[in-house]
Amino acid sequence: MGTSASEASARLAERLIGMSANREVIPPDPLHSVRWHEHDYPSSIARWNYHPEYEIHLIRKGTGRFIVGDHIGTFEAGHVSLIGSGLPHDWVSDLEPGELLVNRDAVIQFDGKWVSSCAELMPEMAEIKPVLDQSARGIEFTGRTALDAARAIEAMGTTVGLERLHHLLELFAIFAKAPPADRVYLADEWFKPELDRQGAAVVDVVLEYIFGSHAGSLRMAEAADLVGMTGPAFSRYFQRATGQNFTDMVRKLRLANARRLLERTDKPVSAICYEVGFSNLSNFNRQFLADSGATPREYRKGRRG
Repeated sequence: MGTSASEASARLAERLIGMSANREVIPPDPLHSVRWHEHDYPSSIARWNYHPEYEIHLIRKGTGRFIVGDHIGTFEAGHVSLIGSGLPHDWVSDLEPGELLVNRDAVIQFDGKWVSSCAELMPEMAEIKPVLDQSARGIEFTGRTALDAARAIEAMGTTVGLERLHHLLELFAIFAKAPPADRVYLADEWFKPELDRQGAAVVDVVLEYIFGSHAGSLRMAEAADLVGMTGPAFSRYFQRATGQNFTDMVRKLRLANARRLLERTDKPVSAICYEVGFSNLSNFNRQFLADSGATPREYRKGRRG
C-alpha cells in the first residue's frame, strides 16, 4: 500500500464511524414496474450491501474483483450477473489514484412479489421462476447470453413505458433460455449471511483493506485493529457476516487474481505466484489445484484451448 498501516487504519476507521448499515434501500419508481439506474465508481452505493430486491448487474467498463456471498472472482467490461434477494454483493474496480469510472454500472432492481403477481395473471411469466430461485446463489452469465443480456439492459435505459417493459421481458427470456454452459453459480448453496446493523459496514471496511493490498502482507490482527475489535471477536464477527474466515477470503482473492493472470498474460507461473501474494511456489500450486481442480499450467492450457 502507498500509505503506512497507521495512516490506512485512521482513514478506514474514520469511514466506519457513524456509518449506517449497508442494507441498501431501493426507492420505488411510481412510473415503472422495476428500477433501472446507472452509477459511477467510486460511489456511495458501490459497497458491500444487500437488499430484498433482485438485482441484474452489468459492468460497462474497467476490471476488478467482485464478491457475491462467499464467492470471490474477477470481472471485466461486459460482466453480467443476477443477484438474488438478500444476497450480499460488491464490485471493486482497479483504479489509479484519483480515477473515476463514470457510469461504470447499469443496474436493474425489482421486487420478487411483483414477478409472482404478474405470473398469476400471465402464466408465461412462470418461466423465469427457476432462474430467480437459482439466483439465491448469484448467477454470472457468460458467452452469448451475456452479450444478449447486456444489449437488453442498455435498451431498457433508453426507453420508457411499454417499450421498456418489452426489453425487461426480453431479458427474462434470455436468462430463462440460457444454456448451462453460460451460467456460473457463485455462492455456495449453504451460504447464509448473518448481517446486523454494523456487520455490513465492518465487512465493507475490511474488504477495502483486503482488496487494496491483496498482493502484500495481510494480517487478521491489522484488519481487526481497523474496525476496533480484538482478534477473536473480529474472527467470529467476520465469519458470521461473510460465511468464511479472513484467511479463506484472502486465499480466494489471490487465487482469483492468479486465474485472471493465467488467462490473460504469458507470465510464468512462478512470477504469478509471487505477484498475487503467495510466498511459496509449491504451496501456490497445491492451493490452486485444490480450488480449481487443475494445476496452474493445466488451467492455462485448458482456458486457451
